[in-house]
Amino acid sequence: MKWEGREMFDAQQQENSGHRELVYPLAGRRESTSALIFCVLGSLAITSIFIITEGRFAPPIAALSAATIVIVTFYRLDWGFYVFIGMVLAFDQFGIPGFDPLTLKVSYFDNLKEIRYIPHFDAAVMNPIELHLVLLFFVWLLVASLKKDVHFNRIPLWPALAMLFAWIVFSLISGLKSGGDFLPAIWEIRALFYFALLYIFTTQVIWTKEQLRGLMWIFIGAISFKAIQGVARYLRIGLSLQGYPTLTNHEDPVFFTTMIVFLLGLVLFGGDLRQRRFLTWMLPIFMMGFIVAQRRAAYASAAASSILFVVLMPGRERWMLLKSMLPYALLFALYCTVMWNSESKWAFPVRLVRTGFANDPETAGERFYSNLYREHEKFDLAMTVRRAPILGIGFGNKYDLPIDLVHIPFPLRDYIPHNQILWLLVKMGGVGFFLFWLFFNSVMFHGASVFSKLQDPYLKAVCAVLIVAVVNQMVVSYYDLQLTYYRNMIYLGTLTGLLTVVQKLDAVPARQKA
Repeated sequence: MKWEGREMFDAQQQENSGHRELVYPLAGRRESTSALIFCVLGSLAITSIFIITEGRFAPPIAALSAATIVIVTFYRLDWGFYVFIGMVLAFDQFGIPGFDPLTLKVSYFDNLKEIRYIPHFDAAVMNPIELHLVLLFFVWLLVASLKKDVHFNRIPLWPALAMLFAWIVFSLISGLKSGGDFLPAIWEIRALFYFALLYIFTTQVIWTKEQLRGLMWIFIGAISFKAIQGVARYLRIGLSLQGYPTLTNHEDPVFFTTMIVFLLGLVLFGGDLRQRRFLTWMLPIFMMGFIVAQRRAAYASAAASSILFVVLMPGRERWMLLKSMLPYALLFALYCTVMWNSESKWAFPVRLVRTGFANDPETAGERFYSNLYREHEKFDLAMTVRRAPILGIGFGNKYDLPIDLVHIPFPLRDYIPHNQILWLLVKMGGVGFFLFWLFFNSVMFHGASVFSKLQDPYLKAVCAVLIVAVVNQMVVSYYDLQLTYYRNMIYLGTLTGLLTVVQKLDAVPARQKA
């Protein structure tokens, strides 16, 4: 429904007023008293835990952090949401060979029973992410239930989303009924459900342009931190990779690509000047972090993302982009030509790309066996599809191994392959595969439609990022285990959940957007 003039202004005033109550549940209500109580009780709790644990620092710090997160979330729901997203992007789900950073030791992604600095419970199979999500949804639903008039944002493309996840549940049940293993099945679908929860929740929490800017700053800050972390390792080991397979998490270069796209959007369309300046200063760090990550899949997804971004641009902006990038493209082509067969340490990005196309040991080098493993894996997946082409084998079941794979240090090797696009076809069959692409293609096409109609330059830049992020994620998932990685899917769910937000904010009068 289109509202005009004063009616739209009054409706937005009322909606924003209701939203302020929704995201500021405790704000403005005896803040000083609450702060004093928190300080006293927090000090007592930390002292008690410190004494009980015989002087160990990790448990009281964890307890204080958890208490702070709870209070911040109750005070302002959007701040609690920012904390959640920041922690997901800043911490590590998996270790990096040769490094043991604090961002991994926090164990934010591990099941509670696996975290060494808290009491052990065998039944504690939830992880801190899930507890954090429960807290966010609890506060959101609690405040909504206490209000008589709460406005909810429409969930974009919800019928396609509902059909996809109904089929995921069907594939889970059918897989378990046919003898599948429960725990591997949960590991397979966990990240997909995180995506759905964030897709829904983001739409309900981010209502104003101020909040949208805040969320984008969280993205920028956390992803910049991961880029700096990777570059710092490169500098610390003497400007050489020294045999390390990577200096960042596998997901990080995927995130770096989205930040570069966001910068290009801000440059072409305008928008937040401070974010554009910060991203401009960070651009060399992002690019260096991308290189030292050494992820061939990220190169493929970055190339696809770049092509989509160019196609997405209106004619004038596309010409400006191509004209400004032409000198850099020529320099890059010259660099690739000169370094293609070089073994110099300065040629390792080109060498990495070259090995991705090679099928012979001489050209592929140490990557030959990695390439061969993936080819054998794809053959096994293709043969498994023939066994259950319509409904799939279901989650929790191992895929067939007509070609036996070599041992790799991954306990779910026989359940979750590198190629996670074919993995979906194996697990959910042709029906589920169709529903998966129906939803994500709908997101991209609807996003492109919204993008073409947006007038606000900042919203246009954000919309470009969320469209490109889908292709970025799908391409990298074809080559690597990234649909089952928590950080990827939470980030993608949050970005795609902004589709309704940018569309709605663009229709609001300028004085009401902030």
